[in-house]
Amino acid sequence: VQLQASGGGLVQPGGSLRLSCAASGFTFDDYVIGWFRQAPGKEREGVSCISSSGGSTYYADSVKGRFTISRDNAKNTWYLQMNSLKPEDTAVYYCATAAARWAGPLDYEYDYWGQGTLVTVSS
Repeated sequence: VQLQASGGGLVQPGGSLRLSCAASGFTFDDYVIGWFRQAPGKEREGVSCISSSGGSTYYADSVKGRFTISRDNAKNTWYLQMNSLKPEDTAVYYCATAAARWAGPLDYEYDYWGQGTLVTVSS
């Protein structure tokens, strides 16, 4: 299983970014996927996840209404659209997956992790 995250960068407050995670080496349709982040000096937290079918999603309260998770099973890729970004969204963002139809926002539920992509929100 390999996961390759991309799309991070420097953006001004109020701006947008779209993170992507390309996956290979497993049957994408059977796996739950998630996005996590870790800010400097803080523990890693679950940001969003989506079930294997795409029918169920979770968002942390801090990102509800601003972030949208999606998956394209045909391309073995999932996305995190981030709008109205705030300085407190600054973190390294990780994609992760597990062989389950659903998993929550706890990192121990995920078996495979991408390398992380840095998002910096600053003026």
